[in-house]
Amino acid sequence: MSGKALNIGDQFPNFQAVTNLGEIDFFEWMGDKWAILFSHPADFTPVCTTELARVAKLVPEFEKRNVKPIALSCDSAESHKAWIEDIKSYANLSSFDYPIIADDKRELALKLNMLDKAELNAAGIPLTCRAVFIVDDMKKLRLSILYPATTGRNFDEILRVVDSLKLTQTKSVATPADWKQGGQCMVLPTVQAADVPKLFPKGIEIIPVPSGKSYLRMTEQP
Repeated sequence: MSGKALNIGDQFPNFQAVTNLGEIDFFEWMGDKWAILFSHPADFTPVCTTELARVAKLVPEFEKRNVKPIALSCDSAESHKAWIEDIKSYANLSSFDYPIIADDKRELALKLNMLDKAELNAAGIPLTCRAVFIVDDMKKLRLSILYPATTGRNFDEILRVVDSLKLTQTKSVATPADWKQGGQCMVLPTVQAADVPKLFPKGIEIIPVPSGKSYLRMTEQP
């Protein structure tokens, strides 16, 4: 039986797990940082190898954002350790600096609804889909994305989302379509006109639309 579906803003469930780096308690491992938990169908598979290699190269970018990455695959910790050598060779890495959870019994994959019923292994057991969970420092779920097993993730997009989440958490803005760090932002509809000069001293631009409503308010990134 699968676990309860997680919604944005829900408390993320804590768990204990074995990884290639030893046993962890997820919340203790996170500490006061954010986390990105991303799952994989299986060790020694092509797309997964490219993904874990990409994240290994992005570890400094995650560290800049106070975010810790952690992977999950439905194989053993010993399997993970052997696979990591392939990942390092593929990407010309000298080290591999984040943990991979061993979930060979699929207990965590079931708890977090990570199974892809359309992709089965040789024994007919569903593989883990490519789930992404971003958990903030208050242990709340801030984003979830589910990719099928056949589609590799875009980790530039995941970094972009982290930047947006952290910006919009503290500023009265939202980020528009295709926004990137440093780009213009949208003033939240809840911001009253009287508060605009104090919150946005550099000013805003109101985009005219046929309805005559002044809801498209642009501003420089705070």
